[in-house]
Amino acid sequence: MLDQNAAQEIPGDLAPADREEIAHTTAAVVVHRGRASEDPAVIDRLVRLVEDEGLDVVAGLWADAASNTLPGALWRLYVLRTWVRHDPQTVTLRYRLGVGAAPVSEVVAGAVTPPGPDDLCDLADAVLSGVFTGDLDVALERAGAFCRILAAGAAHDADAREASDDLAASRMTHGASALLRTAEELEHAGALWRAGMLE
Repeated sequence: MLDQNAAQEIPGDLAPADREEIAHTTAAVVVHRGRASEDPAVIDRLVRLVEDEGLDVVAGLWADAASNTLPGALWRLYVLRTWVRHDPQTVTLRYRLGVGAAPVSEVVAGAVTPPGPDDLCDLADAVLSGVFTGDLDVALERAGAFCRILAAGAAHDADAREASDDLAASRMTHGASALLRTAEELEHAGALWRAGMLE
């Protein structure tokens, strides 16, 4: 794992090729170390990577990676988990609103019905744990399904608020679009992993 001091020693103006190489190397090390370990403490530490190392450190490594790469997929998973952990009430509301519009995605996402904030935090951890202990493609597809449900919920909420708060509705619609794009990116990354092409 790259600690805070080591991350700060990486020059800020790396050439794009060097930055890309660091992103791919660290993502591969994280995933392969987790998959090679049977120690639950190692898996737990990898799931809590952002909490341990800080989102800024992880962002410095993976945030610029393309969505069809391993570091790009990991970045999306960690950002999704961070959102669930920091705002579980909003995520729970969006999930509940979106379930009716995306029932197939609910089955794939694997959440209980109706989920509470703690259930969704556990689901986010379970999806990320699946990256290291299960089939990565399944974990990515579950995360994609989860994002589809949240996107449907955000769109539904935007429609309900449009008459009373047009600006908030517009922000929610934009958020729904971003969640749908993230869902598609995660699902595509899962297909690439299955084909042996996610690096």
